[in-house]
Amino acid sequence: MKTMTIREALGEAMQEEMERDPKVFLMGEEVAEYDGAYKVSRGLLKTFGPKRVIDTPISEGGFAGVGVGAAMAGLRPIVEMMTWNFAIQAFDQIINHAAKMNYMSGGQFPVPIVFRGPNGAAHMLSAQHSQNLDPLLTNVPGLKVISVANPSDAKGLLKSAIRDNNPVVFLESEMLYALKGEVPEGEHLIPIGQGKLCQEGNDVTIVSWGKISRVAIEAVSQLAEQGVSCDLIDLRTLVPMDEALVFASVRKTHRAVIVEENWPFASVGAQISDRIQHECFDDLDAPVERVSQEPVPVPYSEGLEHLALPSVDKILAAVKRVTYKS
Repeated sequence: MKTMTIREALGEAMQEEMERDPKVFLMGEEVAEYDGAYKVSRGLLKTFGPKRVIDTPISEGGFAGVGVGAAMAGLRPIVEMMTWNFAIQAFDQIINHAAKMNYMSGGQFPVPIVFRGPNGAAHMLSAQHSQNLDPLLTNVPGLKVISVANPSDAKGLLKSAIRDNNPVVFLESEMLYALKGEVPEGEHLIPIGQGKLCQEGNDVTIVSWGKISRVAIEAVSQLAEQGVSCDLIDLRTLVPMDEALVFASVRKTHRAVIVEENWPFASVGAQISDRIQHECFDDLDAPVERVSQEPVPVPYSEGLEHLALPSVDKILAAVKRVTYKS
């Protein structure tokens, strides 16, 4: 094992895949000369040159479309979005073309492309730069959606995404790029669609993913001090989702709390809650609880931003509601 940041893990994943396969290339705003807006692509231009590490204009719809065309022509593009808020400009290419081309062509044109970049709130970036787009992206047939929260998962899942023959949306977080963790040496791949049981317990199942799973980890630690043991699941992949892992845990603990950085209406958490109550209804001893972002645009004010997003206190309150412990 070696210790590295998520930023370094993502960069290493891209470097290894570009060395392994000459069809892989990176494109996006500031990915080359500037080493990436968040320095994820540091050193790649020097190693691979400007034909494989390509700076683009500030035109998400334009370079996303170039990426889709390149994938249809047999290349394997990695398209970096400076933020998924900006990727809204490219939704026509991502949703109408990348996600549907293989189906509409009867399998003649697979689209092996990865769209990656930071998603969700960072810190005092206000409403237009703080949106979590999980629900929109997971509701598009044809897209695989991954959300990572530690260096090992970042590297192993990005390598798998680059090798996948389908369009993959890869969600990161600006707040986690400097997070350090252990990553296995050598070839490291994590299968897409495989969740992770981060901690085992008996009283309640907590399901989370992405940046907010770090908040769930802190909550689980405090709950342990209060005598409440939790199964903590990091889904890692939202589509396809590891439902079997969730169901097995809920059948053991008989209670579930879903923690997500999404607005509550028609969210990923709502889908998980529906699936749990459909498949595990007789096993539940309490209704499924959901901890989500408040249904408002993310405020600029630091204090209001904190109030709008899921927190440790909100998770503790939800767990108390399902375990009936005051």
